[in-house]
Amino acid sequence: MKLQMYSFLHADLQLVEKELEAAIQSDYSLLSTASLHLLQAGGKRIRPVLVLLAGKFGNYDIERMKHVAVALELIHMASLVHDDVIDDANLRRGRETIKAKWNNRFAMYTGDYIFARSLEAMSHLNDPLAHRVLARTIVEVCRGEIEQIKDKYCFEQTLRTYLRRIKRKTALLIAVSCQLGAIAAGAPKEIVDRLYLFGYYVGMSFQITDDILDFIGTKEQLGKPAGSDLLQGNVTLPALLAMNDARAKEKIMSVTPHTSEEEMHEIIALIKQTEAIDESYALSDRYLQKAFSVLETLPKNKARAALYEVARYIGKRKF
Repeated sequence: MKLQMYSFLHADLQLVEKELEAAIQSDYSLLSTASLHLLQAGGKRIRPVLVLLAGKFGNYDIERMKHVAVALELIHMASLVHDDVIDDANLRRGRETIKAKWNNRFAMYTGDYIFARSLEAMSHLNDPLAHRVLARTIVEVCRGEIEQIKDKYCFEQTLRTYLRRIKRKTALLIAVSCQLGAIAAGAPKEIVDRLYLFGYYVGMSFQITDDILDFIGTKEQLGKPAGSDLLQGNVTLPALLAMNDARAKEKIMSVTPHTSEEEMHEIIALIKQTEAIDESYALSDRYLQKAFSVLETLPKNKARAALYEVARYIGKRKF
C-alpha cells in the first residue's frame, strides 16, 4: 500500500517491522531462517496498519499497540505457511514457499511455531478480553483452513459456502485487527464494534478482489501462475459465477491437479467471456460501500481519513 495514506504511522510501522523480525528468532537457526524467508517475501502489512489506525480512536500507546500488530501479522503469516502446504503451492509473492524450499513437515512445524510466537507477543497485553478474542480468531482461522480442504474440487458449492469460507480465511483476521487495535487503546465499546464491522466488510471485499485478480493477472503480477486457485481446487467467486454458463461450467468442472497450463489458459479465457468478473467486482464493491457507511459513523480524525484510503485501495487495487 502507498505510505502516504498513513505516513504519520511511518516510524511506528518501522518499529513493528523490527519487532516482527525479533519475534520469529529461534535458537534453532533453520526455524529462524524459514520464518525470515517468509517475512522478507514482503506483504502489504494490512493487519498491522489497521491495528495502529484503530488504536488512534482510543488512548494510543505504541508500546502496547506494537504487540497486537505483531500478533495479528504472525497469525496471518502462519496461516499462509499452512495454506501453501494444503494447496501444494511452490510460489508465493514470486518466491519459493517454505514447503517448496524445505518440505511439508518442516513447513507445518514452522507455521505452528509462528502461531505460538503470536500468542507470546499478545501475552504482553494484560487484557483477558483481548486474549479471548485472539483465541477465538485462531480457532475460526483453523476452521477456515479445514473447510478449504473439505471444499477442494467441490464444484457444486453454494455462494453462501464460499462467503463463509472467505470470512474465516481472510475477513475475520482483518476485522479482528481493527477490533483488537481499538481494545488495546481502550476505545469505547461502540467504537470497537463499529471498527470490527468496518474490518469485516473490508476483508470480504479484499478477498473477493484477490480471487478476481487470480484470473485476470499475469504470472509476473501475481507472483504465481494465473488460475492457481482453481488449479489447486479452490473454487472462488469468479469460477462459481462463471458456472452459470453451461460451456464454462463443463470446462471448470473438468479441472484436476493435472490440468495442463494450456487448458488452464482456455478455461480462464472462458471465465473472462462470461459476466463472472464484472459480477464479482460488483459484490466486492457492495461490501466496500458498507465499509464506507460504517466509517461515516466514526469520529472524524486523521485515522478515519486513512482508513477510508486504505479501504479504497483494498477494494480497487489492481495487484
